[in-house]
Amino acid sequence: MTSAKSTRRPHHWRRDLIELAALFTAVAVADAIANMIGHQPDGPYLLIASALTLVATAAFHAWWARRHSHAPPPTGVDHSVDLSHHAATDNAAAIAAAELVTTPTAAGPAPSDEDTVLWRMRTTVRDTPGSLAALCVALARHRIDILTLQTHPLAQGTVDEFLLRAPASLQVRPLSRAISAAGGSSTWIERADAHDLVDAPTRILELATRTALDAAELPLALRQLLGRCTIHSLPAVSITGRATGESAPVEGMLEETVMRLRDPSGGAITIERPYLPFTPTEFARARTLVELDARLGPRVPRSEHVLMLPEGNEITVRRADRSDLAAARAMHSRCSEQTLRLRYHGPVRDADRYLDHLLSPRFGRTLAVQTASGRLVALGHLLWDGDETEVALLVEDDWQRRGIGSELLGRLVTLAVEAGCDSVYAVTQASNTGMVAAMRALELPLDYQIEEGTLVITARLDATPVRSLPPYEQASR
Repeated sequence: MTSAKSTRRPHHWRRDLIELAALFTAVAVADAIANMIGHQPDGPYLLIASALTLVATAAFHAWWARRHSHAPPPTGVDHSVDLSHHAATDNAAAIAAAELVTTPTAAGPAPSDEDTVLWRMRTTVRDTPGSLAALCVALARHRIDILTLQTHPLAQGTVDEFLLRAPASLQVRPLSRAISAAGGSSTWIERADAHDLVDAPTRILELATRTALDAAELPLALRQLLGRCTIHSLPAVSITGRATGESAPVEGMLEETVMRLRDPSGGAITIERPYLPFTPTEFARARTLVELDARLGPRVPRSEHVLMLPEGNEITVRRADRSDLAAARAMHSRCSEQTLRLRYHGPVRDADRYLDHLLSPRFGRTLAVQTASGRLVALGHLLWDGDETEVALLVEDDWQRRGIGSELLGRLVTLAVEAGCDSVYAVTQASNTGMVAAMRALELPLDYQIEEGTLVITARLDATPVRSLPPYEQASR
C-alpha cells in the first residue's frame, strides 16, 4: 500500500505561469485569424469548415488513442501463467508467478497440444516463504504449465503435488535435476492422462458416490484415491472359523508407506505403497471413505438381466451377496465332487466354508444365475486380490455346456474393465477344458502358466474391449 502523501504530485508555480501565457497567446492568434478571415466574402464559411475539421480531427484522435490503449501485448511476452492455481499458496509464490507473466520466453513460443504430455509430480519442499516460488520458476524455465496444485502439510516441510503439461521432448531426468536444484526433495514423477485433469474435490465426491451405491466399490475407490497401491482386506475370522487377530484402531494407523484402517465388516484394511509415503491428508481422505462405508452398512445394487438360452430356457443374471448364502449352499449340494474340486482346488468338504468370504462385497463382486423358478444354478466371482483381480466360475452340473459360464465370464471381465483393472486371472486345472474355452472366447491376449497340474490363465484387458451385452439378452429390470 502507498500513502496518499507519497502519491501527491509536487506543485510548481512556473508551470502555471507558462500554461497561462500559452493560453493568452493561443487566444490572440485565434482572434487575429478570425478577424482576417471574417472580413472576406467567404470568411464565415471558412470558419465553420475549420471548426468542423478540428472537431473531426479531435474525435479521430480520441478513437485512435482508445483503441491502442487496449492492444494486445507484444508477441515476445509469455502470458500463460494462471494465478488462479496459486490462490492457496504463499505470497512469495504468487509474486513470483506474477513476475513470470511479463517475463519474455527465451525458448520461443509455447509448444502446441500435439507436442505436450501430462505428468504427475510430487516433491517435498521446506515450509519457508519463497520455496514454492522457486519451484514455479524452475518449471517455467522448462516451458512447463502448472494445471493443478495440491499441498500436503507435514510436521517438517510441505509435499506439493502438481499436474503438469510439459513439452514431449522433455525427459524425466533433467526435470528431476531442475526440481532438486530448486529445493525439492524426495521427488516422484510419473505419466498422467486426461482422467487426472479432474480436480481433487470432484474426484473425491465421485469416489464417495460410487462407494455409497455399492459396498464392493470401497477397495476400488481407495485404489483410485491413492494411486498405485496394494490393498488387502484381512478378515477377523478365517475361513475355518478361527480368530485371526487382525484389527486396527478406531482412528486408524499410518506408518509412512503403510496405513491400516478398521474394516466395517470386521478385521482390517491394509494399504501399502512402498514407492511413495502416504501423507496425513491422504490418510484422512481414506479414513473418511471407510467411515462412510461403515455408516451406510451392507448394500448391493439390485439390477436383473433376463436372458433366453438357445434351447428356450429363461435365466436371470443379478448381483449376489451374503443374503444368497443358503441358496449357494443348496447349489453346492447338487454339484458333483468333480465340479467342486475343479472350482475350489481342494477338499470338497471345505467348499461351503468359502461361500461367506466369496459372497462378501468387501472382497469383490459376485454374479448369480437363477432359473425362472428362483433356484440358483451358477455363481461368478470377481475377486480383489491385492493389486490383481481374479475371476472364478461355478456352474451346476445339469446347467453346464449351455453357454452360462461364458456369459458370466464376459460380464465379470466387463466389470473389471469398468473398474480400471489391467488384467484378470483364473486359477484352474489343466483338465478343465470348459474354463480354458471360456477364457479363449474372450478374444483377449492370454498368458498361461502351468505348475504341478495347476493352470493360471491371465487375460490382459488393455488390448481389446470385451462385449458388454450378450447376443440373446431380452430385458433388464
